[in-house]
Amino acid sequence: MAAKQVVLLFTLILALGFIPFLVFSAQAIPFERFESLRVVKKVNKNGPFLGLITVYAPEEEAFFKTGVFRPDPRHPFVDLSGRRFRIGKVEGKKVIYVKCGVGLVNAAAATQQMLDLFDIKGIIHFGISGNANSSMQIGDVTIPGQLAQTGLWDWLKPNATMEPNDFAQFTFKSYNDPKGGENQLGKVGYSTEQFYSVAGEVNVPQRPVWFNITNNWLHLASHLHGIKLDQCANSTLCLPEKPKLVVGLKGATSNFFIDNAAYTQFLFKTFGVTSLDMESSAVVMTCLSNGYPVIAIRGLSDLAGTQKGDNTIRLFGSLAALNTAKVVIGFVKSLSINHVSRF
Repeated sequence: MAAKQVVLLFTLILALGFIPFLVFSAQAIPFERFESLRVVKKVNKNGPFLGLITVYAPEEEAFFKTGVFRPDPRHPFVDLSGRRFRIGKVEGKKVIYVKCGVGLVNAAAATQQMLDLFDIKGIIHFGISGNANSSMQIGDVTIPGQLAQTGLWDWLKPNATMEPNDFAQFTFKSYNDPKGGENQLGKVGYSTEQFYSVAGEVNVPQRPVWFNITNNWLHLASHLHGIKLDQCANSTLCLPEKPKLVVGLKGATSNFFIDNAAYTQFLFKTFGVTSLDMESSAVVMTCLSNGYPVIAIRGLSDLAGTQKGDNTIRLFGSLAALNTAKVVIGFVKSLSINHVSRF
């Protein structure tokens, strides 16, 4: 074979081998992501930032309605994986804000993405929630000191033995109406999460029931008790009492929107929780797993099924979201550099 033919054949082999590599690379990392990561790199030069994570549109609308968010003039936002991360300032503090979406998976994914890609010094998670505590009212805001993930179940037969990692159980026959007889749904055992953390042994999960809010942030939040919250959703719809902020209670998270009195009362009696939501524990767990400060702020929008008639989230959801935003702003304003060091 002539030398020229050998060179051509070798060149063809290289080309055929290189083209699939190019195709694979293009498919694995789209051009739009390259552009977004390029912007992220520029944004991080101005860091570090506080991370702000809320859940869905009404909460986002209430937050931006306050007018405290000042977008960065050069890089006001960057789009990643379908989410818009907004860059700016709140009360003079540099922040990155994102709406994560409803549910545990969305909350954990958005939190991990924020921690991985941006220069973050801590995360403030906020939104609305159901209320399981009769001493609290719609419109109140709670900053829990501890959160449990109450959606990880072992669903058992009626007479089955509890699993070793189950720390509580819910037996369906206890709620039969009329009373008596077995219920084929059996019972569920509440299982502990496998929690991996920078503070634990590598590749060996812990099994905590409760996840604690960053202590110095919780202490700082306790000084916000006198913050003024709104009592009226509009000119004709007002709450009977002035809303209040309470710090240090417990909250529960699961992938359930709870609008059932019996189940809400069970959760309060068994776990002693006040707020019931679908994201907080996922955000808190993700932050603690990576070793970042975190706090969750939740406005009580409804009574989780213990009310008479329809759920009140449609009536007071916007008010609860606005009161939550006010507490978030107050907390951001109170933060100093001494409060945002990592663990």
